[in-house]
Parts: sequence; C-alpha cells; structure tokens
Amino acid sequence: MNYENILLSIEDGIAHLRLNRPAKRNAVNNGLLQDIEAALDGMGADATVVVISGEGAHFSAGLDLSEHQVRTPFEVLQHSQWWHRVFHKVQFGGRPVVAALHGAVVGGGLELATSTHVRVAGRSTFYQLPEGQRGIFVGGGASVRVSKIIGPDRMTEMMLTGRRYDAEDGYRLGLSHYLVDDAEVLPEAFRLARQIATNAPLSNWASINAVANIGDMSMANGLYTESMAAALAQSSDEANKRMQDFLNRKKG
Repeated sequence: MNYENILLSIEDGIAHLRLNRPAKRNAVNNGLLQDIEAALDGMGADATVVVISGEGAHFSAGLDLSEHQVRTPFEVLQHSQWWHRVFHKVQFGGRPVVAALHGAVVGGGLELATSTHVRVAGRSTFYQLPEGQRGIFVGGGASVRVSKIIGPDRMTEMMLTGRRYDAEDGYRLGLSHYLVDDAEVLPEAFRLARQIATNAPLSNWASINAVANIGDMSMANGLYTESMAAALAQSSDEANKRMQDFLNRKKG
C-alpha cells in the first residue's frame, strides 16, 4: 500500500515506518495520523518489531499549525481522542516499537516518541512542549506519558516556560534510553529491533502490555496481574523449549 505521508518497508520481520514530511519538519497533520494508523492496522504477521524514524533533519516538530482550524469544544475533544487512539495503537498494538530520534522531538512529536517502547536519540535531538506559547494544551497524551517519565512538576515547568531540553538532558531524564552520534541512530535502532525480535513473542507482548497497566494499578492488583502475566508466559511451549535449551547449554 502506498502512503502520502509515510514510507513503510518490512524486511526480516522488522517494519520501518518513516515519517515523510521533511519540508514540514515531519509536523503531525491529519494525513500523517491517518497513515500511521493505517500502517499499524495493516501490518501482518511478517512484522514483529517496528522502527519509527523521521525523514530529513527532524523526527517531528509537533502539530502542523499551518493546518490549524477553529473547532468547537466537542470537535477538539474528538480530535484529541483520535490522537490518543493512534498512539495507543503504537504503545499497545502488540509489537515492540523502537523510535530513532534526531533533531526536533517537539509537542506531538514527543507524544508519538513517548508512546514507543525503546528510544534511541542522536546528539542533535532536542525536546520541547511549546503548547503554552501557542495558547493551547497538549492533546496527544503528553500529560500522561511525558509526565510519567519526567514527573508532573517538571512537565508543568516545561510547558509554562517553553523550556528546551537537549539530547543529554533527555537521556538523563529518560526521554531517550540510548544516546549515540546522529550517524549511529538508525543502525542502533535496528540492532535493538533485531535483538527484540529474537525474544519469545508472548514475552514481548507481556512486556508491552502488563508493565504499563501494572503501573496504573494498586499494589495488590499489580502483583496479581504480574502473576497472571508470568503464568501465561512461563507455561507456553516456547518458554519451556527456551528454558530447556538454556539449561542444556549450561550443562554442556
């Protein structure tokens, strides 16, 4: 399938989804969201891990303000919930997603990035939530995802002041998990994707779904859910085979 705003390729089980609006710094508009959602929905079993990157000098500079339109409160609510739905599919769609970040990771671009599971940043990367300066509020999940990573207090300050964090700051705060030279961002992202693809699929699924949901639960409910996820993963045929292979290697 051809897309207007992204490029998609799948090779050896790794899907590469590239935001392809470089003239707009990969700013997020309706068309880009539609293409991301369609690509995620259309991926078959041949795609086990996804790498998301941005074409050109930036990952994504956020909401495309050039396409701003006046909406009623209900229309804004529905539009925000659409962003939530798409980024929920990134986070909970069943496939591990690795983000390859460089340049601007701003506003909606940061909301997309923080819906992924593993984030590799180049040294040109910078992070910002400029919505306060635009007279708007985040609507793509930042108040949940970014806030969980850096804390509500720091996110509030970030929005009030328009503060920009550089790549080192982002790595220190957890906005990225890896920090490498820009030329190494994609190679490192694909190295990690290939490594993740060797995991048992059920283990990957549990890592994606159970951990995030347990974080929203009480201690008692979280521990119960952990036990249920462990029961599913550890009783599978593949888990038994992998454990036997591991034990046999140790004996050898």
